[in-house]
Amino acid sequence: MTPMNSLTPRPLVPERGKARAPSNPSRWVTDRRAITVSHIHKVYETQTGPKTVLTDINFSVQPGQKLAVLGRNGAGKSTLVKIIGGVERPTHGRIHRGMSMSWPLAFGGGFEAAMTGYDNIRFIARLYQQPIRDVIEKVDDFAELGSNLLLPVKYYSSGMRARLAFALTLAIDFDCYLIDEVISVGDQRFHKKCHDALFREREGAAMILVSHDTGIIREFCGSALVLKNGYGREFSDLDLAISIYSTL
Repeated sequence: MTPMNSLTPRPLVPERGKARAPSNPSRWVTDRRAITVSHIHKVYETQTGPKTVLTDINFSVQPGQKLAVLGRNGAGKSTLVKIIGGVERPTHGRIHRGMSMSWPLAFGGGFEAAMTGYDNIRFIARLYQQPIRDVIEKVDDFAELGSNLLLPVKYYSSGMRARLAFALTLAIDFDCYLIDEVISVGDQRFHKKCHDALFREREGAAMILVSHDTGIIREFCGSALVLKNGYGREFSDLDLAISIYSTL
């Protein structure tokens, strides 16, 4: 078994065909169609001083590839997903987005609370240059919020916001989906509906998936990034990645 200290600072060794770090660390050779994360650092300023959350994270995701992100609570998983999705900025490093990419799935932070559900849908549809009527119909059908879409989002429960955000994300065809442990939205029936829409109907899409569900990871992911104390290492061997994750 690979020891836990295998996640301490060390150069990543990308697989064949993936982006590689050249001898000059200020440069990064990218595949134009890949999502390439290059030397990402994230530091927050707190009352007790700087807090480093991510340190020199490097990996790439090719079209159709599904990458799991593993790590214990506080390892920086959600922060990484928000940075990849553009919700937060890295302190250092850069991201090449060679595919159309969703915001973090079920992330409701981008909604305008004073606007109705319908108005938020219209705004996103215009922003992504999608047919407004088609997007409204898809969201209305999937989210099952009914007349609640006529209400300002500020009156929504967290579950209603998650349904709206999930449905809105799936109403637009992205090349790559960002997923942060939100597949269990709603009751068991709705949970299955989300699971099928994401993993069955969009099986050809790339995904970056944060999850503690190793069953889903084994079934759908082809590789994994394991985070520990802000450092990360990518593994093509899922069994090895999950084994290391279980010891963290």
